[in-house]
Amino acid sequence: MDTPTTLSKETRKVLLVMQKNEVTEHLIYIRLARRVKDKEDSDILLRIADEELRHAKIWGKLTGEEVKPNRVKVFFYTFLATVLGYTFVLKKMEMGEDKAIKGYTEMIAELPQAKQIAADEQRHEQSLLAMLDEQRLQYVGSMVLGLNDALVELSGTLAGLTFALANNRLIALSGLITGISATLSMASSEYLSTKNSGGENAARSSMYTGIAYLFTVAAMIVPYLVLDNPYVSLAVMLTIVVVIILLFTYYISVAKDLPFGKRFGEMAVISLGVAAISFGIGILVKRFLGIDI
Repeated sequence: MDTPTTLSKETRKVLLVMQKNEVTEHLIYIRLARRVKDKEDSDILLRIADEELRHAKIWGKLTGEEVKPNRVKVFFYTFLATVLGYTFVLKKMEMGEDKAIKGYTEMIAELPQAKQIAADEQRHEQSLLAMLDEQRLQYVGSMVLGLNDALVELSGTLAGLTFALANNRLIALSGLITGISATLSMASSEYLSTKNSGGENAARSSMYTGIAYLFTVAAMIVPYLVLDNPYVSLAVMLTIVVVIILLFTYYISVAKDLPFGKRFGEMAVISLGVAAISFGIGILVKRFLGIDI
């Protein structure tokens, strides 16, 4: 294939990047399709993969070159799909593609057909992605409930115990007992709530709530088990709280197309605010009762 004489050097460079992205995403979609159990979703992914390959060939005709896929990116996104689910990965890929297409628009102005193909691809893939319905996303509400409750309740409890007890072992022991009890309570409450409201898979919903709660409890107690200074442990625990909020809010915002900043700010302010109030209560209770452990 010969490079068109009307193709500028800058435009050709951009199209080579687009071509490489299309080939790479073609492989990613194929690998995701192999991992998806639902045949309908698998077929959707294969259709998207075909579209990516078709567009890569179009870019190839314009650039006159064959490009190899980015194997590192293929591996990374396949790994993310295993851990976070294929819907998250697909939405993440679409976010990146949206930004790329906006940047390419001006640079490929000399190729109206390429610009139109990019726009068609975006609309087509968005319509296909809207058809995806991953099971784990149906239980996001349960996971949010478990995480929110654990972050608010346990961060407040540990902050209060930090000043009241000032002993990492005692704080960890008290927090662990409280956390496990609260996990069982939250899971059972979610089960009864889902079942009584006529929802399906109450047991699975309860499991997601319990797992999210227990994971959060474990992460927040670890600093008190590995560090000696209770106040340093408190600072590390609160940092972990913010990181958990950041990661989970980002996951939800991408997977469910929700605003990130506002949701992150709300959860962070509530959790840290409750921790600050509980720490103050711990100070007052210790002074009022005159207990020094």
